[in-house]
Amino acid sequence: MKTLKLNSLAISGLVTIDLHALNNEGSEGNTMMTRMVEIVDSNGKLATVNAISGDMFKHIQAEHLFRIATEEDLTLCSACRVFDANRICADKSFTDSFDRSTQDSLVLADALRRCILDDCEGILITNNNKSIARKSCIEFGWLVGRPETTRTEAYFHAKYVPEGRGAGSGAGENLGQNIFHRPASSGQYAAVANVDLYKVGRNDITLNYDIEPEERLNRAKALLKSALYAFIKPTGAHRNTQNPHVVDFSGVVTTSTSTVPAPLVSALNPMFADEITGISDSLNTLAPGAISVLKFSGLQEFAAAMSSIIIELEG
Repeated sequence: MKTLKLNSLAISGLVTIDLHALNNEGSEGNTMMTRMVEIVDSNGKLATVNAISGDMFKHIQAEHLFRIATEEDLTLCSACRVFDANRICADKSFTDSFDRSTQDSLVLADALRRCILDDCEGILITNNNKSIARKSCIEFGWLVGRPETTRTEAYFHAKYVPEGRGAGSGAGENLGQNIFHRPASSGQYAAVANVDLYKVGRNDITLNYDIEPEERLNRAKALLKSALYAFIKPTGAHRNTQNPHVVDFSGVVTTSTSTVPAPLVSALNPMFADEITGISDSLNTLAPGAISVLKFSGLQEFAAAMSSIIIELEG
């Protein structure tokens, strides 16, 4: 019988991304505002830094998982086959299969069997007066710029009009020659992600697995592939002219074969790699051999580490 070898995986790293506009707050006048957050740095001081939200990176990863599932013919509900944001809640064959009196555990079990996206990415089923939460198997934190090595600038742009430099448009028309200011951010960003592989196919209510072991294995492999691809190609806003320069990614991947969680420390701590190694050594004294640590320096080594884990995932 094919079984999952790992229970959990964690990624802690420092990714260098230059001249990107992946995540913005909106516009004020003709100026686009980038997303900034307040953090406490490693010295205990407050700092305002550019950041890419975990929501954005989760969407990036989910889109990669959708494409992998389509290519590998993994189970998708009818709504997820067209990447509907409502996912299985927009699948009429699913919503017609139960009513208010149906046990929540049975509704959730059916959802898990029908779709890898609803299983792995999480969903709130609200149809037919229900409120059934499916927790995600993968979690992303914000990608947070290190204060000392992250900067955001605004650049002047004008829309080219062949007939001449006419007046700018009225509200809502977008005609004539308009000027605008667009941000571009460059820096080193702390990235954190957790993947709870033991949750794949597991019913949150009964705690039983509602899909076959081979299907769980295939879904887990696809999920880890999508996490890898998210860092190789981070999609998002303004990629048509501000395709991000992903320069480097260094950090640590930890895995766990038991209920001991794969340890995670943010790269906002300059000593994060040593901290993770020390934590792993301590945890292995409690559960010998449960935690493995793979350090990587560069996207090539990260891809190699994740690929080896995916290949060896089957126990």
